[in-house]
Amino acid sequence: MNNFVYHVPTKVYFGENQLCHLGEELKKYGKKVLLTYGGGSIKKSGLYDAVMAEMKGAGMEVFELSGIEPNPRVDSVRKGAQMCKEHGIDVLLAVGGGSTLDATKWMAAGACVDHDVWDFFSKWSPVEKALPVITVLTLSATGSEMDCGGVISNPETKDKLGRMVAPLLPKVSFLDPTLTYSVGKYQTACGAADMFSHILEAYFTTEKDLYMLDTFMEGMMRTIVKYTPVALEKPDDYEARANLMWTSSWAINGFVAGGKRHAWSCHPMEHELSAIYDITHGLGLAIVTPRWMRYCLDESTVDKFVQFGVNVFGIDATLPPFEIAEKGIQALENFFFQTIGLDDTFTKIGIGREHFAVMAKKACNNKGGVIKGLKTLTPADVEKIFEMCL
Repeated sequence: MNNFVYHVPTKVYFGENQLCHLGEELKKYGKKVLLTYGGGSIKKSGLYDAVMAEMKGAGMEVFELSGIEPNPRVDSVRKGAQMCKEHGIDVLLAVGGGSTLDATKWMAAGACVDHDVWDFFSKWSPVEKALPVITVLTLSATGSEMDCGGVISNPETKDKLGRMVAPLLPKVSFLDPTLTYSVGKYQTACGAADMFSHILEAYFTTEKDLYMLDTFMEGMMRTIVKYTPVALEKPDDYEARANLMWTSSWAINGFVAGGKRHAWSCHPMEHELSAIYDITHGLGLAIVTPRWMRYCLDESTVDKFVQFGVNVFGIDATLPPFEIAEKGIQALENFFFQTIGLDDTFTKIGIGREHFAVMAKKACNNKGGVIKGLKTLTPADVEKIFEMCL
């Protein structure tokens, strides 16, 4: 296995009624705060009023930026960065799901530079510092509350790109499972697929790593399989929501990566889908992931698929290896498309093959011409996987 460094100093307040600590944490970073959120659901739920009360009680001067989109747009990031500069913002507070959190992180970075925020992606401009970010999470999915990354869309260029850089790591995150009670079935299911994919991207590798990390990932995947149906059936089941929320954080905070150095495969492919079609990220991953698995299954990778099938879905270990592998992939499909009810093909969500060649090329170009994951994928390989998704 490879050496690695793990350093994630985000302070997490986990559980119900922890928001009472919000004011004291914000005050550590200054007096002026930029509050960011999405379409206004936090006002309907009462969370907005609770957050405002905490900030006002702490004597904070509050500025607001609402309307951050799913698959957050670069224009929203530009607006937030400009507000930070104009008002001398000290700290940003992101209240919402991964889209709000991702956009807010890049606002914090954009506030510290003179160039356009898209240069962080188009020119790979360095991110040397960012304003402090605190988050209040309302959706279990992306894990952005405990990682240093963020993904931004540019509708003009049809790009959806992400980076992970240390200055973007949130200083403090508030994770209250009760705040996800109001999340609907569709978004709950998409969130489950998203976090499942985060784990699979690290799990499926030919690199040798710690046995402990594999068992940790298998446990998280079993947790998603167990508790997502419960959350769909009983949205206010605290145990289910808590397990999903904590799993989303640990699926992508760097812990399970260990010393692995291979690139992720499904995410760059899905980013091209949502860049053009603006689909929900988790839905795209649910459709792509099982097809990618089948495409990568061969003699050199089958052992990992056997491990997955046996340890995650309880497939009979005495069966032939390729039969176990196929049954494991089928079990994942059944979970995504039957148990939690996501659409299973591109056709069902209005995606045809007209952009496959362009999307495949861009997915690989962003990775140096090929995607070096479990199997090295060329643009032709990615096109074939897209075809399998129709």
